[in-house]
Amino acid sequence: MVSSSLDTEAAQAHKAGGDDGGYTTAATAHAVDTDSWQQVGLLLVTGFNCGYVLSFSNLMMVPLGWWWGAACLLLVATAAWYANWLLAGLHLVDGHRFIRYRDLMGSVFGRKMYYITWFLQFATLLLVSMGFILLGGRALKAISAEFTGDSTPRLQWFIAAAGAVYFVFAYFVPTLSAMRNWLATSAAFTVTFDVALLAVLIKDGRSSKQTDYSTHGTQLEKVFNALGAVAATLVCNSSGLLPEIQSTLRKPPVSNMRRALALQYTVGAAVYYGITVAGYWAYGAAASEYLPNQLGGPRWTSVLINATAFLQSIVSQHMFTAPIHEAMDTRLQRLDEGMFSRHNMVRRLVARGALFSVNVFVTALFPFMGDFVNLFGSFALFPLTFIFPSMMVLKIKGRCDGRWHRLWHWAIIVVASVLGIATSAAAVRLIAHNISVYRFFADV
Repeated sequence: MVSSSLDTEAAQAHKAGGDDGGYTTAATAHAVDTDSWQQVGLLLVTGFNCGYVLSFSNLMMVPLGWWWGAACLLLVATAAWYANWLLAGLHLVDGHRFIRYRDLMGSVFGRKMYYITWFLQFATLLLVSMGFILLGGRALKAISAEFTGDSTPRLQWFIAAAGAVYFVFAYFVPTLSAMRNWLATSAAFTVTFDVALLAVLIKDGRSSKQTDYSTHGTQLEKVFNALGAVAATLVCNSSGLLPEIQSTLRKPPVSNMRRALALQYTVGAAVYYGITVAGYWAYGAAASEYLPNQLGGPRWTSVLINATAFLQSIVSQHMFTAPIHEAMDTRLQRLDEGMFSRHNMVRRLVARGALFSVNVFVTALFPFMGDFVNLFGSFALFPLTFIFPSMMVLKIKGRCDGRWHRLWHWAIIVVASVLGIATSAAAVRLIAHNISVYRFFADV
């Protein structure tokens, strides 16, 4: 029987300092056991309050309306908080600290689940990275349009520029722990564009004579749109990379991770949900998929919001691609040398360059990449967030926790599976529609 990680952590708290903490970890090129929970909490707050919030009103509230929308926001956030709280408690198992989600699943369920988890996690993170590149490109294009009007270059040029900037940051700030010096700057940019955006939204909302808050479309369209909104709400609350983030925390990692999660789901959620609700209140069913495109007010406010959102996303996007970078760095670099040794810098240049080149090309090819993010948010994040943690609890604790505890986790598995299938179907339907509407390399 595999022991509870909370029991393991409690036992380790009584060990003498200066040793390895009583557990083993896998080899990695990135830092482990170095960061405070406050640093990781700030990383989560700023990471989820990124440029994606500029689309949340359209993605989450417009398809559901006020009452269903508010209920969805609260229920999904609460469920995601609980599921991540549960997963954080599985970080230490049988004397081993699992710094990668796929390693944890492979240890508990075998090699097949290792590869399934690897595919689900990396496919999601790659598409989220492409979504960041698209959002960065849109922000840069919106800034350019304020000064050049109809002569603004094609979106693809701005996508390439955003990808190049993200690559440079990922190269010189190679790990999650190395982001510590940039989190205060990221937080400042977050506060700036959130405050400016809220001010304009309140002004626009007050000046609106009549706002339509009804949902539109046929009954079938409303159902599919609502399912898409559920998937988008999960994407804004969960990342599917909690063990990788938790690996950077100092001991005790379980309680420290749960403190960081509390910060994310209180302070962080209050901000990105506040923007979401304010955008829907101001524009109703007409809320744009990119809010800065319809903001009123002087030109400088649009430039400020787009510029700070882009600058903040440079830091935020790195959190979501860190597990991919870690896998490549651990495979390609010399672990006995520092991250900035000549050999490792050359290897990292090639690896980061190849990754961002592919991501930029695919994003430019499919400029409606957000639809694919929703697809893998449905297909991958439901298992990673809800299903796999409950499966592991059932496997690890067996019959020790009683019938009702087992029924509770089986209920989570069944409900999350049904929602994952339904929301995936809705995402596929939306992608099929957009493929029929847009052409490759569309300037949207």
